[in-house]
Amino acid sequence: MPEEYEVHGPHDHAVEHPGHHDADPFASRMAVITAILATIGALLAYQSGNSENLALYYKNEAAIKKTEASNQWNYYQAKGEKENLADLGAALSAPNSDARKKFLADVDKYKTQKEPIRAKAEAIEKEVADNDAKSEALLHGHHRWAQATTLIQVAIALCAITLLTRKKWLRNLSFAVAGAGVITGVMAFFSA
Repeated sequence: MPEEYEVHGPHDHAVEHPGHHDADPFASRMAVITAILATIGALLAYQSGNSENLALYYKNEAAIKKTEASNQWNYYQAKGEKENLADLGAALSAPNSDARKKFLADVDKYKTQKEPIRAKAEAIEKEVADNDAKSEALLHGHHRWAQATTLIQVAIALCAITLLTRKKWLRNLSFAVAGAGVITGVMAFFSA
């Protein structure tokens, strides 16, 4: 039986013996740094989206409460109009008549009913202002989170270019941009 000779190419040798090759330490480090930056970027992007969603939630709550306050003010105004009509009825009635007494009682009743309505409307307007303030603060935080995410994404792109060009100044630039992204993310975290 004839013996067959097998010729191994460089690819076959690399596949069979992956541990025997000297791995490129620069490429390995850049790959790990890129993976770390991608993880940080994902966390920052999540926080950015969460902050934006909460800002929209509070803005929506403010709009709902604004409608509720408007309804209360309309109710207050209706009581005021009834008070005015009762006052007019009293003015047009005979001085010591039962109708005049009833109209004056109604005037007092409407004055009394208006105060809790006014207080409730003002309380709801305060809720509107609080929700608007929360929304604005969260939206500002969202901008910070988005800036941090963008800086991390730029750093990842610079790492990829560094891997291709093997320029140390480009690597250092990618580290600086990543550092700026992390600092911006920390600022967003503490301003929240």
